[in-house]
Amino acid sequence: MTTAGAAEDVLLRPAPFLASVMQIEPQWIDYNGHLNMAYYNVMFDRAIDELWLKLGIGPGYMKERQRSTFTAECHVRYLREIHLGDPVQVSVLLVAADEKRLHTFEELRHAGEGWLSATSENMTIHIDMSARKTAPFPPDIRARIEKLANAHSAIPRPEGIGAKVAMPSK
Repeated sequence: MTTAGAAEDVLLRPAPFLASVMQIEPQWIDYNGHLNMAYYNVMFDRAIDELWLKLGIGPGYMKERQRSTFTAECHVRYLREIHLGDPVQVSVLLVAADEKRLHTFEELRHAGEGWLSATSENMTIHIDMSARKTAPFPPDIRARIEKLANAHSAIPRPEGIGAKVAMPSK
């Protein structure tokens, strides 16, 4: 299968995008003996970068078209500790999209045992880098996003989408 064919296949699958398995790096472990909170975002970002390549909005897109994406909002939930030596994998669900925005929900799981460690819900905006302002996705990219959004619309929504930070009610 060609790279273009493999990318197209990912866009049509009614399953979250699965990023490559990652390993926890020793310098990411904090004084509590677990993965420091900042590095969860590194792994979520690496997974998003893999999906963006499939959508055609990776580094080449920025270089060739002077367009990119910025994260406008992010909400991470830390559910179970990850430690040095734990292999992890991130799944990415495209929850919604419009002409300028992508709403994603990622789950970071132990790659061997499958348990959920953390989630990240994000709002990403499309940027015209020449003007440094939001701009609509070009038609070809929008069509690819719509294919993925349609495929992902068939997936049951995981727990945690739309969660907010608040004190527990009594």
